Amino acid sequence: MTADMPRPRPRHLHREITRHGETVWYCRRGSGPRTRLREPYGTKAFWAEFAAALAGQAAPVAKGATVGTLAWLIDRYRISAHWTEALSAATRAQRAGILAETVRIAGTEAIEAITARAIREGMDRRAARPHGANNWLKTMRGLFAFAVEREYVQADPTRGVKLLGGPNDRNGFHTWTEEEVARFEVRWPLGTRERLALDLLLYTGLRRGDAARVGRPHVREGRIRIETEKTGQEVTIRILPPLAASIAACPVGELTFIAGERGRPMTKESFGNWFRDACAAAGVPGRAHGLRKAGARRAAESGATEAELNAWFGWAEGSRESATYVRGANRTKLAERIADRWNDGAIPAPRDPVREREQKSQRTQDVGKWMAPRAGLEPATRRLTVACSTN
Repeated sequence: MTADMPRPRPRHLHREITRHGETVWYCRRGSGPRTRLREPYGTKAFWAEFAAALAGQAAPVAKGATVGTLAWLIDRYRISAHWTEALSAATRAQRAGILAETVRIAGTEAIEAITARAIREGMDRRAARPHGANNWLKTMRGLFAFAVEREYVQADPTRGVKLLGGPNDRNGFHTWTEEEVARFEVRWPLGTRERLALDLLLYTGLRRGDAARVGRPHVREGRIRIETEKTGQEVTIRILPPLAASIAACPVGELTFIAGERGRPMTKESFGNWFRDACAAAGVPGRAHGLRKAGARRAAESGATEAELNAWFGWAEGSRESATYVRGANRTKLAERIADRWNDGAIPAPRDPVREREQKSQRTQDVGKWMAPRAGLEPATRRLTVACSTN
């Protein structure tokens, strides 16, 4: 992985976020001309390029990788449409560091030497950090899919290699419960930036990168229109009453609803870290992406179709994500039908005369425990349902 950003940042090194959400680096002395730095941030090549720009010299010309090596393949991959067109700016930024580290470790290896066994051994070396190992495997899959298509290799060595299991891997990011939403709302009431962030994430379903950059310039006639950073899908989302109330109650930035302490937009990373701290202060385990999942679950359980979920959350047609939420909601409804039939007497319930009184008392406690946190949240669920069914 790339090195951490030095603190403080070296003089004359500037970072900017493009309108596509891509991070770019420049060297600039005072009001002089800017020199764009092209190498992946944090690599030796990056700092060499920065030093040359600082001295007013041309960037050092790196020696070309030997044809047929892994480094050579990666160079070809990064100038192909597989990289520049098929991947989002955020994904490219993440994978550039992974590829740079891969070149450092095994760049001189011949492509033919990268077998399924080598990939599995690479996963084993990264097993202590399953999430990082899985990101590395996904990066290698993209690289070798390109290699197979261009006939640089005959077979994809990543085929059949499974992702590692780890915390949250089965269900992904933790999906917020209604009780956790209510607890966060108590800790961060209307008028706070933290509450605005919660409402923005929950009632739009935007990913954190899009939530960090959305603002008044994206609003037309009570609707947010934005091209999502990850997939490039354009979504149109009605501003629901809870979000409208939160925006009205809280100071917002000129360009973005969520702004830093100085009123400037926040990067995706800084927004995520700041919201993580707000979650910890509220005593909830959820994070930004889990609110997107909670919103999708609410909508599906309220009857939203796959097409409606795709339109609202920016998933492609035939998306696995929307199908998963609808399938889960349908299973919940089927289970509820059994409970209803049981209560109606259609399914005879077994009786235990000895424990009947104890069971009745426990059921009463359970109903009170689960219904209490849900009572104040059902109107919001209905509002999201209406929005999904009309967009």
